Amino acid sequence: MNSKALYLRLLSYLIPYWHIFVLAILAIVIMAITDPILAALIQPLLDGGFVEQDPEMIKLIPLLLMGLFLVKGIAMLASSVGMTWVASHLVMDLRAAMFDKLLNLPTTEFDQTSSGVLLSKVTYDVSRVMAAATDALVIIVRDSLAVLGLLAWMFYLNWMLSLIVFSIVPFIVIIVYVISKHLRKINLNIQDAMGAMTRVLEEAITGHKLVKIFGGQTYEQKRFQATSEQVRYFEVKTKLFSGFSVFLVQMLTAIVLGIIIYIAALQSASDNITVGGFVSLFTAMGMLFSPIKRLTKVNDQLQQGLAAAQSIFKLIDQDSEPTATQSNSQIIPRFSGQIHFQNLNFFYAAQTNPALQNISLNIQAGETIAFVGISGSGKTSLANLLPHFYSIANEQLLIDNIDINHIPLNVLRTNIALVSQEVILFNDTVAANIAYGEMENKSHEEIITAARAAYAIEFIEQMPNGFDTIIGERGVKLSGGQRQRLAIARALLKNAPILIFDEATSALDTESESQVQQSLQKLKLGRTTIIIAHRLSTIVNADRIVVMEKGQIIEVGNHEQLLANNNVYARLYQT
Repeated sequence: MNSKALYLRLLSYLIPYWHIFVLAILAIVIMAITDPILAALIQPLLDGGFVEQDPEMIKLIPLLLMGLFLVKGIAMLASSVGMTWVASHLVMDLRAAMFDKLLNLPTTEFDQTSSGVLLSKVTYDVSRVMAAATDALVIIVRDSLAVLGLLAWMFYLNWMLSLIVFSIVPFIVIIVYVISKHLRKINLNIQDAMGAMTRVLEEAITGHKLVKIFGGQTYEQKRFQATSEQVRYFEVKTKLFSGFSVFLVQMLTAIVLGIIIYIAALQSASDNITVGGFVSLFTAMGMLFSPIKRLTKVNDQLQQGLAAAQSIFKLIDQDSEPTATQSNSQIIPRFSGQIHFQNLNFFYAAQTNPALQNISLNIQAGETIAFVGISGSGKTSLANLLPHFYSIANEQLLIDNIDINHIPLNVLRTNIALVSQEVILFNDTVAANIAYGEMENKSHEEIITAARAAYAIEFIEQMPNGFDTIIGERGVKLSGGQRQRLAIARALLKNAPILIFDEATSALDTESESQVQQSLQKLKLGRTTIIIAHRLSTIVNADRIVVMEKGQIIEVGNHEQLLANNNVYARLYQT
């Protein structure tokens, strides 16, 4: 997307606030007009007040100057507040659009992009867009009008001298064009470097215990220093190019001003220009210097903002998960829980070897199926296909005899509960973590019932504020077993017909494991349960056990049958 299209799209976010935006622009226009008026007042002040000693002019000019500065001050305040109000809404809307996109991105995007990079887009990039959309616009409108007004007054006073000013315009245009191309590229590099730095920072904060126990402080310092150095290098490079362009424009302007002053002095000596006219002309030229300087520097802000906008819109324009993957989608109020894998094959993006191959399996409603196998055998990959975290071809996975691609995602996921190995909890109350998302309107009695069924009520009641206790980021104030039981309470409250349990009891102590197993037994009742087993002693009572190896099913049977076969499962169990 070119610069014009990017900027127009950015400005389109200001449409809902057009009334405030227009008022702010009008204030900017009024503020810009005061500069040439100020230069114009110099001529009657000197010629009429000091040279001709006109008493009316001596009284009038000071009043006009005070009125002019009053108008300019009010316009400056109105434009500043108005633009800040509009800019803050722009940033809020862009962040909301990005956050909405993050909530609806396919799982594959999170696999390919680090959370640090995504965080950088929402926090850092959007702040740079603010400068391009509003701050730069103020400078462009105000200073362009001021320059045009001052040039018009200069032409009125002496058109021959004013023509000299226009001689530098082509050179300024060329300088800005060349520098712009470099600045855009550098600013894209800054954003990438900032994303990398944010990623290192986030990993160090999240894994602070690991860093401490393994003495990783020096290693993390080196990683952070390297990414910080990249940000610093590109920031300095930006200032170098921006400063060099300002330097060139200032030198050109100074040369032209010197020539004009010399010629004006000669004309004044031959009485071709009055003292007031000469000082007014010189004042106008002097006042040109600051807006031209700002207009040259604004290119830096624009390129930073446009580079950030390019990054932001790239995220916003990514395809979301489709609400229904096929046009002939079917809605089932509640699944019975029958699942059918038929000759299923699955590849992760950018991988040539299949994660799953030739998977065929029928799971009856209410059946408990355990998947076992060494790490990398495909157990979790298979479970991740049920909630449609990854897309697969048609007719490879059926639920209640309907192709999963024909079921709307919201309907599909409403009928599935997940208790993952890595329990996800939020920095909120116990009640809010159990009654999460679509369950937020569940009654307090229902939440208590779910917590009691998950054997979580005892430790919850011992907390300072019971169900209203804030549990900290990722449930840091809870033990592993307590976090797991809260996750099971959440799944119980959802009461979905299909349960996916990525068992994490191997990381728990014996007592916690026993409590989690008891709550799991209640959770399984009347549901189709998919268990990914890491500790085989926990799945001996499963209806069927599916043994996987290298993405394929190699054994299926109950515990006794598989032991009797004396094959892979028997060896795993003995181990």
